[in-house]
Amino acid sequence: MSENFPPGFLWGTATAAYQIEGAAREDGRTPSIWDTFSHTPGKTERGDTGDIAVDHYHRRAEDVRMMAGLGVNAYRFSVSWPRVQPTGRGPAVQRGLDFYRALVDDLLGHGIEPVLTLYHWDLPQELEAAGGWPERETAYRFAEYAHCVGEALGDRVTRWTTLNEPWCSAFLGYGSGVHAPGRTDPVAALRAAHHLNLGHGLAARALRAVLPSSGQVAVSLNPAAVRARTGSAGDLNARRRIDALANRIFTGPMLGGAYPKDLFADTARLTDWSFVRAGDEALCRQPLDWLGVNYYQPAVVSEATDPAAERHDGHGVSDHSPWPGAESVAFHRAPGELTGMGWSVDPSGLYDLLTRYSREAPGLPLMITENGAAYDDKPDADGAVHDPDRIRYLHAHLSAVRRAIADGADVRGYFLWSLMDNFEWAYGYGKRFGAVHVDYETQRRTPKSSALWYGRVAATGELPEVPVG
Repeated sequence: MSENFPPGFLWGTATAAYQIEGAAREDGRTPSIWDTFSHTPGKTERGDTGDIAVDHYHRRAEDVRMMAGLGVNAYRFSVSWPRVQPTGRGPAVQRGLDFYRALVDDLLGHGIEPVLTLYHWDLPQELEAAGGWPERETAYRFAEYAHCVGEALGDRVTRWTTLNEPWCSAFLGYGSGVHAPGRTDPVAALRAAHHLNLGHGLAARALRAVLPSSGQVAVSLNPAAVRARTGSAGDLNARRRIDALANRIFTGPMLGGAYPKDLFADTARLTDWSFVRAGDEALCRQPLDWLGVNYYQPAVVSEATDPAAERHDGHGVSDHSPWPGAESVAFHRAPGELTGMGWSVDPSGLYDLLTRYSREAPGLPLMITENGAAYDDKPDADGAVHDPDRIRYLHAHLSAVRRAIADGADVRGYFLWSLMDNFEWAYGYGKRFGAVHVDYETQRRTPKSSALWYGRVAATGELPEVPVG
C-alpha cells in the first residue's frame, strides 16, 4: 500500500547562496552582513565562515548533474545580493548575474525547474552600514535589486520568492543577535519586520513589472505552529502573543493588508509603530501565486512563572530575546525525539500549518519550501553514508503533507532542506542537514541513503507505507 501525491507535484531540494557558494571575494562580490558577522570572533562555532562553504560557485555544473541523478524535478536556490549589486544599489554586475544565468540554463537543460529566492539573509554590508532593515530605505533598495534580477532571469525562471524567513532576518538579526548583523535592539527588530514586509510588497510589484504573464511571485515564511502548554488563561494568552510575533506580523499585512491590533498593544511600551506610514500595509499586500511554508518544529509556550527559566525556542542562545514584548512567555521542548539540532520531531505541526493557511487564505496554493533535519552523519568504512533517522523524519513529514492534501490543503510541492551539507549559519559546519554528504576538506559529494530514498519518492510520486531505505 502506498500514498500518492497529486500529478505535477514539485519534488525539490533547497539551498541558500551564502551557505553553499563560497567565492566570497570573486567576480566583484563584496561582503554581506554574514561575511562580516562570521568573521567577527565569537559569532560562529569554531569561527567558521562561508568564504569557501561547499564551493558551489566553482562546482555548479557538477552539483546540477548530481541533482539530476537524484531525480528531483525542482531546485530552490537564492541569489547573493552582493554578488549582483555589490553596494546594494545601482546597476547589476553582469559577472554576478552570469553565474545565475549559467545555473538556470544548467537546471533547465537537466529538466529541473529553477525556483529563485531573492533574499536569503545576505544583505550587502554597505546597506547595513547605512542602517540595514530597520531603515525604510532598505526596502526600496530591495525592490531595485528585485527589478535587476527579474529583468535578467525572468525569461527563464517562472517561480520567484521575495524573502526567505523574514522573521529570522528581523528578530534573530536585530533582536537576539544570534544571526547577522548581530544587533540586539527590540525596537530595531520590529522596525526591520515592517521594512521587510514593505520590501516584499515593493519587490513583488517590481517583479510583476518585468516578468512575463507566466511569472509567479511568492514569499517563504517560517510560521510557528504555536501550542499552549496547558489550557490555562495565561498559557492561552502566551500562545496568542507568540502567534502575533511569529506569524501574524507577516501574514497580517502580506495577506490581509493590516497588522493585527493585539500586536500593537503587546508592544506599545516599546514603540508607537509610527514607522508604519499611511498606505504601507496596502503596499505589503501584493497578489501572490502561492505561499511558501518552512517548517522544522512546533513552539510550545506557557505563561512564564520563573523569569530565569531556560528557553527552548530553538533559535540559539542569547541574553537578548527575539520576542519583543513577550517577556512573560516561556518556551518548552515538545516531548519526543530530537534531531541533531535539539529540535523536536513533530510532523503534526506541519499538518497544522498547512490546514491553517488553507483555511485562512482559501484559494492560495501552498509549497513546503523548507523541511528537513540535521543528524550526525558519517561515512562508513566503505564511504557510504546511511542516515535512517533522516529517512524516518522525511517519511513522517511527507505523510503529514499527504494527510493535509487529503483534508483539502492545496499543496503544490515539497523542497527538502538541504541538498547538501553546508555552512549552517552560527553553527558553522558542525550541523549536517544535507541529503548529500560533503567532505569539507576534499569537497567530495556523497549522496546519503536519504537522498536515494527521496529520489525514489520523487520519481514515483508515491510514499511507501514503511520508510525503508
